[in-house]
Amino acid sequence: MGTIILVRHGESEANRDRHFAESGENPLTELGLRQARELAPIVAARFRPAKILSSSFLRARQTAGILAEYLELPLELVEGIHERDFGSLKGLPYQHYWDLKKTDPLYDPAQDWVWEPPDGESREAVRVRVIEALGKVALRFQEEVVVVCHGVVISSVFAHVTGNWNEAPIPANCGMALLEHADGFLGRVAVVEGCSITPSRQFESEASAR
Repeated sequence: MGTIILVRHGESEANRDRHFAESGENPLTELGLRQARELAPIVAARFRPAKILSSSFLRARQTAGILAEYLELPLELVEGIHERDFGSLKGLPYQHYWDLKKTDPLYDPAQDWVWEPPDGESREAVRVRVIEALGKVALRFQEEVVVVCHGVVISSVFAHVTGNWNEAPIPANCGMALLEHADGFLGRVAVVEGCSITPSRQFESEASAR
């Protein structure tokens, strides 16, 4: 049985400013860099990963680079584990997400995960591409491997394993989740303690309050 150590990137400028990233090149803040530096020795103490894999987005690459340097491991970019495409919401405050849902006649709160912002992806579409990508990772690595990715990406893994989007948490910045797998089959997943430095809130986690 192998283990994929899913790591959410450190705080990005968009996280800090409470808006959707304009592009995949949105960088970490100083706090985000500190979070990644705190996480590195935690990963080193708890795990023995063979490699660091990362989303191609800058905030993930920066986080992964800090982990790779500290653990003295090679870093590889992986397709298919980038953050959800928020389409027309890019660059806009998170509040626009809720406002758009309220005015869209096609939005069904009972099936929130299938809703797509204009020119963007649904959470279900994210799940499909992420599980395909992680399935390939699971076939390649039978040992522990770190995968640095994004909030909705990790949430989609929980939704896939549990079969329930209502049981799909998003770890805080530089939080972690462990995904066990065997013979390419993705099995149990659980949140584990990661960085403790002032984690940023994640907009999706606020949905339950609305």
